[in-house]
Amino acid sequence: MAFNLPKITLFLAITVMISCANGVKDDSQKIKDKRLDSIKTENTIAQNQKSSIVNQEIILGANRTEAYIPLLQGKRIGIVGNPSSLILKKDGRTYTHLVDSLLLRKLNIVKVFSPEHGFRGTADAGEKVKDGKDLKTGLPIVSLYGNNRKPKPEQVKDLDILVFDIQDVGVRFYTYVATMHYVMQAAAENNIEIIVLDRPDPNGSYVDGPVMEAAHTSFLGMHAGVPLVHGMTVGEYAQMINGEGWLGDGLTAKLTVIPMKNYNHALAYSLPVRPSPNLPNDQSINLYPSLGLCEGTNLNAGRGTEMQFQVLGSPYLPAGQYTLSYTPVPNFGSKSPKHNGELCHGIDLRQVPPMHEVDLSWIIDAYHAHTNKENFFLTSGFTKHAGTDTLQKQIESGMTMDEIRESWQPGLAAFKKIRARYVLYK
Repeated sequence: MAFNLPKITLFLAITVMISCANGVKDDSQKIKDKRLDSIKTENTIAQNQKSSIVNQEIILGANRTEAYIPLLQGKRIGIVGNPSSLILKKDGRTYTHLVDSLLLRKLNIVKVFSPEHGFRGTADAGEKVKDGKDLKTGLPIVSLYGNNRKPKPEQVKDLDILVFDIQDVGVRFYTYVATMHYVMQAAAENNIEIIVLDRPDPNGSYVDGPVMEAAHTSFLGMHAGVPLVHGMTVGEYAQMINGEGWLGDGLTAKLTVIPMKNYNHALAYSLPVRPSPNLPNDQSINLYPSLGLCEGTNLNAGRGTEMQFQVLGSPYLPAGQYTLSYTPVPNFGSKSPKHNGELCHGIDLRQVPPMHEVDLSWIIDAYHAHTNKENFFLTSGFTKHAGTDTLQKQIESGMTMDEIRESWQPGLAAFKKIRARYVLYK
């Protein structure tokens, strides 16, 4: 991503996440996985070492070990993490996983909790992730996706403290914040401390989109009044959950946020790894607020290609108007992509300049051009992503993007007043 402001960036290593260690595998598969892990780790290190632009200025919460290691010593620790839980090494080019770093410091990590996509990050969106064991460390892994989204009392009874360290992308329906909510709730209910290691929000320079309505809250948006793009880091959002009483029943978590140094919301930030399988690069992350709503429509947003959330298309869009042609097929992160094996006509957005607002013009235009309008919206899915059933009605009625954006303003103004109480950075 490139902002028209001083840019501080970590090198973007477009990596394939190491194989998910959840579940039981036979010996031959384990050997294959370890060989693949080794190749991918070497490739990641090589790509990082090629970079001449390294973020030496933003100090991530995870890198501020002096601030949180003393809080962990002598305690039984649970880590809530995934492949993005990285610490920049002293060489300024390569990374180590938080779990590996803390184990080297002889800290007592008891278990790992994994969000959507799993601890090693290879599960599809919406795919059930099983409990298991991490092949590298031998630590037990508790899945927080599927039927067990909130840690059970028996899963945390042997812990004194939880550490949440996951890279978010600042979009309401990205499920890592929902996982954080449930972890905070479990911590509060079981008298366990929780530390959030803060990371930048790559879409943190703006607040936009429809706000969540209470009637439509779900795992894709748990908090009424929060817009599609909230402009907050995970640490700021955690403080908001606590401060606004969103844990319910008068609960307040024993929360410590380890803030970053030298960060502000105007800074562009390039992620060192994919935050999830279908966000492969900065462009996909920047377009995700605008194209993520395609998930609730007949449109394919690049799943099943290497252009995830950088294109949109459908067999029902006219080829004369939509000149990009592609055929989604199963791939890493998308075992059953929408329109699997079908020729889609669409538009290529890989060269679109950086976005600083939610732009639904591409979806609106596709709706009007779609030859199968009655099946364009996957109604429940679109409403859950949008947080309101109003947006679908607005598009169907022919409202323009400007008219729709104007309707968001009262909700955005109300949220910004709440947000201001919890912002840690300029």
